[in-house]
Amino acid sequence: MWKKTHNSNKNCHQSRVAPGGRFELPGPRGPHALKGTLKEFERFCTIDLALSDATVKGHHIPEMRRFFKWLGNREVTTESIREYLETLKEKAASTRANTLKTFRRFFRDYLKHGELVATFKLPHQNYKPKSIPIKEQLQKFYAALKSPKDRAIFLIYATTGLRKHELVSLALKEIDLERRIILPKTDGSRTKRTWATFFNEEAERALRECFGRCKGLTSDSKLFAEKAVRKTFKRGQERAGIHITPKVLRDWFCSEMGELGVADRYVDAFCGRVPRSILARHYTDFSPERLKRIYDSVRLRVLE
Repeated sequence: MWKKTHNSNKNCHQSRVAPGGRFELPGPRGPHALKGTLKEFERFCTIDLALSDATVKGHHIPEMRRFFKWLGNREVTTESIREYLETLKEKAASTRANTLKTFRRFFRDYLKHGELVATFKLPHQNYKPKSIPIKEQLQKFYAALKSPKDRAIFLIYATTGLRKHELVSLALKEIDLERRIILPKTDGSRTKRTWATFFNEEAERALRECFGRCKGLTSDSKLFAEKAVRKTFKRGQERAGIHITPKVLRDWFCSEMGELGVADRYVDAFCGRVPRSILARHYTDFSPERLKRIYDSVRLRVLE
């Protein structure tokens, strides 16, 4: 039988549900139909669910493309979804959980066919204490970086707590070199939001040297390209033999700030995490001026 499915944008999708729970994508089959379906799914996630671009374009859409490529010409059923999830059993629990969350968004929330994924539970994720590099390891990694750009990228990650995508999305006009403050223009999401973060004098000097060698920059120019960031950490790892990434530097920043005596709610603010406690949400001053005083008072250093 044919059954109409409506999303909250009131766009109408026709999908075929056959006996036994077999399911077909809306409309004509083929790559063009799939492309259109994923485009509408992208709009649904962005507008209806208010998810961030990083979540939608960086995870949900690529994950659905991988699934449909694996699926080929077979029908979508609970069993075919189960078979796909079985191919991920050697992956980390977080990876399998993220895949299932994407399927719930697509089949349950977007296409209104929750029965396809109703039996699947999120895998239990055991807590594993993190191993964070010590400052001497960061210094060895930094010493292996030869170009001003590589060193600026490394230090800005180490001293701001920014996520990888947040740095590459920054424009020069969002950076105040004189006050050593970063004020992103993005709105963020329900759990991720950067009001203001800062960098120390080491990062400031590296940025000034880097910018001094770049020509034709405007206020709208991006700070660094994602490709440049990727190459920076690849070169550093190959030369120093130490595994350090933007995520590792973010972890180090949080740990170091805690050891320097900064309260968790302020570390969360520097890192763009939405406050969780009542005290942090309603009774804490998160103005850039106050945050900068707290940041400067602990004298965060990477190279000393």
